[in-house]
Amino acid sequence: MSTIAYEAQGAPRAAAEAHVPQLVSDKFASRLFDKDATLWGTDAEPEASIRLGWVDLAETSRPLVPEILKLRDEFAAEGVNRFVLAGMGGSSLAPEVITKTAGVELHVLDSTDPDQVREVLDTKLEATAIVVSSKSGSTVETDSQRRAFEQAFTDAGIDAKSRIVVVTDPGSPLDKSAREAGYRAVFNADPNVGGRYSALTAFGLVPSGLAGVDIATLLDEAEEAQESLREDDANNPGLALGSALGGTNPLRNKIVFVDENSGLVDFADWAEQLIAESTGKQGTGVLPVVASAGAPETRRQADDVLIVRLENPDSELTAGENEVAVAGSLGAQMLLWEVATAVAGALLGINPFDQPDVEAAKVAARGLLENKPEATQANFVDGAVEVRADGEWLGKANTLTEALGALLKQVPSDGYVSVQAYLNRLTDEALVALRDQFAELTGRPVTFGWGPRFLHSTGQFHKGGPAIGVYLQITGVPEKDLDIPGLPFTFGELIQAQAQGDANVLSEHGRPVLRLNFTNRGQGIAQLLEAVASLEAAGDGRA
Repeated sequence: MSTIAYEAQGAPRAAAEAHVPQLVSDKFASRLFDKDATLWGTDAEPEASIRLGWVDLAETSRPLVPEILKLRDEFAAEGVNRFVLAGMGGSSLAPEVITKTAGVELHVLDSTDPDQVREVLDTKLEATAIVVSSKSGSTVETDSQRRAFEQAFTDAGIDAKSRIVVVTDPGSPLDKSAREAGYRAVFNADPNVGGRYSALTAFGLVPSGLAGVDIATLLDEAEEAQESLREDDANNPGLALGSALGGTNPLRNKIVFVDENSGLVDFADWAEQLIAESTGKQGTGVLPVVASAGAPETRRQADDVLIVRLENPDSELTAGENEVAVAGSLGAQMLLWEVATAVAGALLGINPFDQPDVEAAKVAARGLLENKPEATQANFVDGAVEVRADGEWLGKANTLTEALGALLKQVPSDGYVSVQAYLNRLTDEALVALRDQFAELTGRPVTFGWGPRFLHSTGQFHKGGPAIGVYLQITGVPEKDLDIPGLPFTFGELIQAQAQGDANVLSEHGRPVLRLNFTNRGQGIAQLLEAVASLEAAGDGRA
């Protein structure tokens, strides 16, 4: 019996009826779990051949459990019970969902905002250990956070080596340097698993287990779900969901997630990076949109939108027209969505295991850090907000409200708005309200991402997917900058370079980008929210 409940109506149901019989005939499910790298075509085969270790992690990750629990007990005996995770993308989003769902505390540091880094750094350091998660160790955010914590431990008279745990691929530069440095523990993850599929590897299990999650049960849930997901059967929920994601005709390429008391806290944030980074390439893909119950997208039923309701396993599923409803335990759902994403990739004709456009923003940021060019002059300044934009679309706008209105007028009829806040997600949460406001104004789906972490998820879709997005980038002068030990730039300089680098790449791809920089964060946030309220009052959008 399946541990996953699934229902679909309208377009997603028709997609399953159209594609599942062929997927069953092709033995897609069993071949996937047999690690058949030919499922996505010749071009994808080299990458797929080294990226399918995730299908049997429910078994292969078992030996990690006693090692993690032993280390947790050792830390507890030493009075260390606060754990910080330095990681990006799948390395941070999976543990955050796992720990929040289990109701245990893990401080996820997936930002280079100096105020946010300092806030995590300055709290209960004497009881803290940090887990540094990176496949290679070259991830600039994670390396910078490690440096900051190592210095902070040392300055506090704490043996830094005893408080640093590393998760990385075997033989990586980080693996070698961590062992040479004598850090407390080094856990190797399966190198044949990409970051966004790594929830049940050491990347997901080590920080979650140290924080107090029952990780053995998580693996049990995935193992039980695997029984139905690997079957070449018309009732396989992975095949049905994959068909809904990548096989609707015409393609409903905005996937709006609504949590209906699923019990899986922030699960949609994890699914967002899995789907967007896997499918957004070669001018196609599907864009996940994390929304709330009653969000504007759920009321309008646009032809390019698919609603996914994450429901409570103890309730009867309630999928409406052109909707999917799904329920299940966390481990089961993680494996389900990984399978579905692999299926969607095959139906879309793309390689779901590479991320060709993520590197472009990284290269641009590195170039800005190395050359440190003068900041581009603002088009104009309105109070505490510097306004910048490339191209002619800004027109004669000379106020923040006019600039926002000009941006929203660029949204095509099949487009979306992306709000990107390179600020402190621990304190600047008021900005999240912009998502629903812009969705109401434009009548189009809106995503909200905290920078730079979204660069490792939806950032791939923005540049590699269809050219239908407009982008609002928000940065701000920090309350106080923070040095990065051993590097020639600060956290403040790093996050500004990451923002500007991504904006430059988006502009090079012909995407409209409105850049707002707050010279005073509190005033800037208040001004922005007031400007959007003015647009709402004037009805100045596309809806």
